[in-house]
Amino acid sequence: MTVSIASDHAGYELKEAIKNYLDINGVMFADFGTNSAESVDYPVFAKKVCVSVQTGESAAGILICGTGIGMSIAANKHRGIRAACCADTYSAKMARLHNDANVITLGSRVTGTGLAIEIVKKFLSVDFEGGRHSERVGMYDSL
Repeated sequence: MTVSIASDHAGYELKEAIKNYLDINGVMFADFGTNSAESVDYPVFAKKVCVSVQTGESAAGILICGTGIGMSIAANKHRGIRAACCADTYSAKMARLHNDANVITLGSRVTGTGLAIEIVKKFLSVDFEGGRHSERVGMYDSL
């Protein structure tokens, strides 16, 4: 599985820590920026990750900004993207299990590095349950 990852300036340090975790654990990833803490516009980076997921280049995406909210809003504007802003492992698990989320967003200013890595770990370890949830996912994908 290849994972795409990007952040804005606020999420840059957390992105680097998550990349380190992915690398150590043998998870292939594509880094779509940003490459410093210099101010940037997060929708630009959300789009890069979303296109990677939409085209199948990446199986999942990770987006990081200050709260995770802006990245989530930007990502969910892209057809076929189901982005979940998660601040705990249970939400990350359920986002995958019941909502078939294919992008997770994190807030570097509200979630510590250790917890953020655990959230990513959980998100990447769970598969969509399907079943009764498939119809619901289809409903919101058609909106």
